[in-house]
Amino acid sequence: MPASESAQALAFVLLVVFLAYVLLIVVPFLLRKRDPEGDPAAFEWHVLVPCRDEEAVIGGTIRRLRHDFPTLHLWVIDDDSEDSTAAIVQAAAASDPLVHLVQRRRPEARQGKGAALNAAYRALSLWLPRTTDRRRVVVAVVDADGRLAPNALRQAAGANAFADPEVGAAQAAVWMNNRDEREPIHGGVSKARQAWGRYLVRMQDIEFRTTIAAMQCLRLRTISVGLGGNGQFSRLSALDRVAEMSGQPWHGSLLEDYELGLHVALAGYRNTYMHDTCVEQEALPSTRRLLTQRVRWCQGGMQCARYLPQIFRSQHFSNAGALEATYFLLIPFVQLAGLVLWPAAFIAMTAAGAINQGGLVEFFVSAWWLLPLILLTGIMPFAFWVLIYRRDAAPGTGWLRIARWGLGYWFYMYQNYVCVVRALVRLVRGNDNWSKTRRNAEVGDAGLVARET
Repeated sequence: MPASESAQALAFVLLVVFLAYVLLIVVPFLLRKRDPEGDPAAFEWHVLVPCRDEEAVIGGTIRRLRHDFPTLHLWVIDDDSEDSTAAIVQAAAASDPLVHLVQRRRPEARQGKGAALNAAYRALSLWLPRTTDRRRVVVAVVDADGRLAPNALRQAAGANAFADPEVGAAQAAVWMNNRDEREPIHGGVSKARQAWGRYLVRMQDIEFRTTIAAMQCLRLRTISVGLGGNGQFSRLSALDRVAEMSGQPWHGSLLEDYELGLHVALAGYRNTYMHDTCVEQEALPSTRRLLTQRVRWCQGGMQCARYLPQIFRSQHFSNAGALEATYFLLIPFVQLAGLVLWPAAFIAMTAAGAINQGGLVEFFVSAWWLLPLILLTGIMPFAFWVLIYRRDAAPGTGWLRIARWGLGYWFYMYQNYVCVVRALVRLVRGNDNWSKTRRNAEVGDAGLVARET
């Protein structure tokens, strides 16, 4: 088979696999039923908040969590911050016995989010009485700007979550809390840049509340739910089991949250997804910061691919779960292949039309069907998520705006191809440093983050 035909065949296979996956995730998402709630008093709750230079947001997060959930313990990890983060936490801890500061100093500090969480895990273990039933202790991880929904603990205590002794970890849905904010002109930032920032924020909210949520709903059925870095809950006894098996709960991947979920599953527990509660966080209105975040995630997924042999050997993964995890972990490599195959297939088709009798113009006239094919297989698999988003998150939104969001979401997803190349370069160079994503309230993007009062 000529190379051009091989490229077209491989491109077609990738297209079919992608469309099949879209169908597989959308059906369970549309058919899902609401989860029952439970009694939070049946468990002891501890929230870990990793911080590095978070003075802009940590005070409000402490007040909000302690107000909304009066019985939970709050463990704030100061990862050798260079601002007043530690002082803010110390002041809160001085007046509230349920607020705890875990202080870290270099050289041990600033080794990544996983290392900070491991330090809090050790501090919590030392603090708890020896007689504690660690099966009834639930540890949550919330980002320094995270906002747990009021029903989060009730959902986590439900029959589909920690009331089931086989559940070792749970992930809440993620929403963007600045999705509806409109930044005024401030700090010399142009209207165009502000509009671009609002576009990025909306696309992230659509992504998390539809596509990523649908992936998790499929994983509920394949028993392969992944954990996220914000709004994850773990049974302390499950973390203990992971530590026994591999030294510590969190490991060195740049996707330490998903990596933890794999370890919990390999330890014999089941992960679950809680779509009926959420954690809210700030979306990033900056292209540079968004790409930095996504490159880190992409590289972390590539690193986690090393667990595939363990997944296939494990008796705790179903066949469907192993296949789903394989697809997810290989997506970056498939995208790299697509970067070569899609242009190659298009060039091959164009070249064939150019040398055929009648010339290139006649070829494109006769190949009119390519345009609807691109629409159906290239744009629609992304744009239709906006219809679900309108139903669930933005009812009443005008159809013209929905159409703009749909085209915008298709365009937005192409950032994955930029990220996967940068992630591969970092992986090959052995560059696995952890870069903190700057908050919107931090200095540097004043014009994009100014709030209307």
